[in-house]
Amino acid sequence: MTAASQPDVIDCDVLIVGSGAAGLSAAVTAAWHGQKVIVVEKDPVFGGATAWSGGWAWVPCNPLAKRAGIVEDVELPRTYLKHELGERYEPAMIDAFLEAGPQMVAFFEQHTRLQFADGNAIADIHGDTPGAGTGGRSVIAAPYNGREAGKLLKRLRKTMRETSFMGMPIMAGPDLAAFLNLTRSLPAAWHVTKRFTRHLLDLALQGRALHLVNGVALVARLAKSAEDLGVLLWESAPVTQLTQDATGVTGAVVKTARGEIQIRARKAVVLAAGGFANDIERRKALFPRTPTGHEHLALPPLGASGDGLRLGESAGGWVNSDMQSTVAWAPVSRVPHSDGSIGHFPHIIERGKPGIIGVLSNGQRFVNEANGYYDYVTAMVEKAPADKPVASWLICSHAFQRRYGLGISRPFPIPVTPFIKSGYLKSADTIEGLAQACGIDAVALRMTVDDYNRHAQTGMDPQFGRGSTPYNRKQGDPLHQPNPCVAPITKGPFYAVKVEPGCFGTFAGLKTNEHAQVLNTAGQAIKGLYAAGTDMASIMGGYYPAGGINLGPALTFGYIAGRHIAGVTQYE
Repeated sequence: MTAASQPDVIDCDVLIVGSGAAGLSAAVTAAWHGQKVIVVEKDPVFGGATAWSGGWAWVPCNPLAKRAGIVEDVELPRTYLKHELGERYEPAMIDAFLEAGPQMVAFFEQHTRLQFADGNAIADIHGDTPGAGTGGRSVIAAPYNGREAGKLLKRLRKTMRETSFMGMPIMAGPDLAAFLNLTRSLPAAWHVTKRFTRHLLDLALQGRALHLVNGVALVARLAKSAEDLGVLLWESAPVTQLTQDATGVTGAVVKTARGEIQIRARKAVVLAAGGFANDIERRKALFPRTPTGHEHLALPPLGASGDGLRLGESAGGWVNSDMQSTVAWAPVSRVPHSDGSIGHFPHIIERGKPGIIGVLSNGQRFVNEANGYYDYVTAMVEKAPADKPVASWLICSHAFQRRYGLGISRPFPIPVTPFIKSGYLKSADTIEGLAQACGIDAVALRMTVDDYNRHAQTGMDPQFGRGSTPYNRKQGDPLHQPNPCVAPITKGPFYAVKVEPGCFGTFAGLKTNEHAQVLNTAGQAIKGLYAAGTDMASIMGGYYPAGGINLGPALTFGYIAGRHIAGVTQYE
């Protein structure tokens, strides 16, 4: 390269690659501790996969729980993780997470715009495991008025199209409950009317939702905090290579609209580019039953395509794929939009409601449908017939669909007919007709439904024990008794939606130590290189013990990295 073509050079203390929860957490923490920080994001908007997430973070012993009187010894979540992770339990990583997590929440609450709402009623997924929590281990970003973000708002990723209603995100908890009880409660109807009317006004005046919740609220609060602290935020700025000298990583070359710019990072580069959910070659190599890499419906934006992992490898890091699962499974259906595009819808809410079952092409149930989304897909991948693509069908009655919805087909009063016409939903007046429409073994499906119904009449599910754990019951309908998760499927028409393996992100990632420093193959920290979020190998070892085990560690290890880079060793 000639002198005339040398890229411009900019100096900073810390360069963050990626603008999701992990990257922004590291940026805000480092900047608050006096560092000059630049965040580069290759997409034209900030937020990464975090903006499209539900926004929940698993952080045991957090301050919100303590303020609510939920005080537990840290040995309880540690015990839970020891039993859940088994031989993949790494004491140093788990100890760092459990110690720093509550401190992280307190730091953001006290010093930034990131405020939280509690998830004190949310139980851990596997209630029978020793140390499982029945509540108090989850937090979520408090709703945020987008107007407070100012000009930054237009640079932030909007809510995922498939999980919003006309661009309006709906927050888990009382907000979601109101939408599900729209036709059963006057207070719920009034809440929905106010929310939707306000949203329509915001759409007309601003072209987007301004009442931000879930992942978009988390990103907006973090990004605005970063801006307040003087962090430089660059969108449409992919990193093309890391720069190094004999001692370690010294910065990166970034492609921008003005040309290439070399950023010299005096202290560190943090890789937080969102994992490899859309890296077809790595999916092909690491995902089970994914022979071409395309048999998968990833939920993260296309930009989450393995950049951080490749950059880390180029500097001597290595990707730990020795996981129970390399992928954070989610059950997903393909959504044919009217504009010809195909969307991906995550099936999180309806599976635990009473009056729905999941079956394979052989017509048989294969899992407790009210268990976690990761558990549902794990069982689907393991048990789907080997000679057919991995898929299942969620089956329900017309009454169920009108009450709870099925996938992206919303409950009453949203019409169901367009989803049948588009092919998203299969429909028939009989179970046998539905089986034929889906390509399911009709005789076996009839036997499965009859067997399920016989026990469901009294709220029982002897085959899988649905409704037997606090997590199950939280996913159900508390107004339905005796079992909030079980009801018969008896009166047609019947509906089915095809569900395929998808993911919220990936678990395999760069191997790090408890300070979030990337390690080389000899187990030594690479000077000047950190990783967090899904660019970092999951501390959960490829297991999914609770909702929020991606974002909780992402926020926490971003915080740990920011402090370590700034040389801060003591908690306040």
